[in-house]
Amino acid sequence: MIASTFNYESNILETEFNNDISSKDVIDYISNFKKNTAYPRKLKSIVIATDANFKFSFKDLKSFNDVKIESLKSYEIVMVAIIVSSPLTAALSTLYEAIANNKKYKFKVFSTREAAQFWLDSFRV
Repeated sequence: MIASTFNYESNILETEFNNDISSKDVIDYISNFKKNTAYPRKLKSIVIATDANFKFSFKDLKSFNDVKIESLKSYEIVMVAIIVSSPLTAALSTLYEAIANNKKYKFKVFSTREAAQFWLDSFRV
């Protein structure tokens, strides 16, 4: 299950990935960015995936990136910090980081919320 809440105090989109997460779940999650006009156009996001069980392979990462490129066209920049705890989640997230980063999209993998928050705070938007 993927659930997101926008924290208006911190101005950060907070998302939790819990239990089994399929490639369809991730594609739906990414696609929702295109539909959502309420988020800031310079968006910071923390994804907590410490209790997630990714049920997709590295082959799915390219399709995630293709959907991301389309869904973020109306944003100036999106910065996503993902917090992971399992080796598989870390490996898949790190591979995605390698292909996903560009001028408008920054993605980085962390093992603690503090480190993720520090990285997000380094962006002055």
